[in-house]
Amino acid sequence: MTVIAVVGGGITGLTLAYRLRSRGKDAVVLEADTRLGGNIQTRQRDGFLTEAGPNSFLDKEPTTRELAASVGVEARIRAADPAAKARYLYTRGRLRAVPASPPAFLKSDILPLGARLRVVGELFTGRVASGVDESLGAFGRRHLGETATEVLLDAVQTGIYAGNLEALSVGATFPQLTKLEREHRSLILGAIRTQGAARRKALPAGEAAPEKLRGALCTFEGGLGTLVEGLARALGPAAHAGAKVEGLTPMQGGWRVSVREHGRQAELLASHVVLATPAYVTAGLLRPLDEKLAELVEGIAYAPIAVVNLGYAPGSTPPPDGFGFLVPSMEKRRLLGAIHASTVFPFRAEGGRVLYTCMVGGARRADLVGLDEEALVTLAREELRELAGVTASPSFTEVIRWPRGIPQYNVGHTGRISAIDAALARLPRLHLAGNAYRGVGINDCIRNAVALGDALSG
Repeated sequence: MTVIAVVGGGITGLTLAYRLRSRGKDAVVLEADTRLGGNIQTRQRDGFLTEAGPNSFLDKEPTTRELAASVGVEARIRAADPAAKARYLYTRGRLRAVPASPPAFLKSDILPLGARLRVVGELFTGRVASGVDESLGAFGRRHLGETATEVLLDAVQTGIYAGNLEALSVGATFPQLTKLEREHRSLILGAIRTQGAARRKALPAGEAAPEKLRGALCTFEGGLGTLVEGLARALGPAAHAGAKVEGLTPMQGGWRVSVREHGRQAELLASHVVLATPAYVTAGLLRPLDEKLAELVEGIAYAPIAVVNLGYAPGSTPPPDGFGFLVPSMEKRRLLGAIHASTVFPFRAEGGRVLYTCMVGGARRADLVGLDEEALVTLAREELRELAGVTASPSFTEVIRWPRGIPQYNVGHTGRISAIDAALARLPRLHLAGNAYRGVGINDCIRNAVALGDALSG
C-alpha cells in the first residue's frame, strides 16, 4: 500500500501527482469529470481561442516555468503583446488609464485631486493593533482614504477575487500589504525600501534580471490548456478521468478509497490521500470522518462568475488598446470588467478578428450569473457599448457559468485555515490542497502543490 491518491484533476492535483511521480512515488489522479484541468478550459472555434476560466499567469514564479519545462511545454510560453501594457478603470463616467508610476499617478485623473493628495498622506498612517483580521475595505480606508479604496483597491480585488471589499480579509488576500505595514508602518515607505533592497541585493553589477522572471503576463501557444495537456501526457494512465471518489475509510497505515470509475465500483488502498477538490466537494468527503472539519471547509465561500466571450469579424470594430478594464462596484454597473483578449494575445483571434472576454457576477451581483445565455450576451453587449463604445454586433458568442467560481478569503480565513490544519492532525495521512486555502492563482496552486509533493516525498 504505497500509492498516493490525489483526488481532483485540476492544476493542483495534476501538478502534485506529477511532482510525486518525478520524485519516485507512485501517485494516481482521480478526477470525477470526464476531462482533466478543472477550471482551466481552452476552446477553439470559429477563428477564436477562448478560455473558460483563467486567462493568463504572471511569469514571476520559478516553479511554474520549471513545471512547464519538465513536461515539455516551456518553449510554448507566450508573453503578452506590448500593445496590452495599458490598463483602464471605468470611473466617473468613462475609461481612465491606470498610471504606471507614482509621478504619473500624481498627474493623472484616475482620482480627483483631493483623493490623490490623501494617498500621499499614507506616509503618516499608523499600524493596526496586532492580531486584528481587518477587511480589505477597512485597511484601504486607513491607508489610502475612502475614494482610492473604493476606486483603485476595489478594482484590484475585483480582477482577482470578484469579491466584496468589506468582506475580504486583507491578510489572506494581500498578505504583502499587511507585511509592509507590519515592517514599515507606511505602505509607500515599505515599497520604497523593499525595492531599494531588492536592487542592491542580488545581481552582480551590470547584470540584468532574467527576462523570464520579470513578471511578464503570459499564456501558452494553444492557451492554458497546453500545460494541462503536457501534464496529462506526462502522467499517462496514472491520471484517471471519470473516476469519482465516493468515500474514504481510515485504516492502518493509510486509507481505503471507494471509487466509481466509468460505472464500475472499485477500491484503492492508499498510503496518503490528498483532496485537491473544491472546498464544497471536499466537505462532502470529510463529513463522515469529521463533521466539524467538514463545516470549517464548507464555510469557505465562493463568488459566482459568468464569462461572456464576444468575438467580432475583421474590420467590424477597431482593436481595443491595452489589457482591458475593470469596473469598481461603486459605479453600480453590471459588468465587472473585460479583457481585450485579442490585444493581449493576438494569436487567440485569427485574421484581424477582435475578442473581448467579459466578466459578470461576483460576490456583489451573484444574481446576474443565473440569467440565461441570451440575456448574458445582451448584458455584455450593452455594457461594452456604454462603457467602451463598442457598437458592432459580435459574430461569435460564448457563455460559461461558474456558479461557484472563485474562493473568497473573507475575514476570518486565516483563522479558519489554522483550525482546518489542527483538525487534519486527527486524520493522519489525509491532506487538503487547492485554491480554496492559500492562494487562488495558477502560480499559487503550482507552488503549493510542488511544496506538498516534496513534503510527501521526504
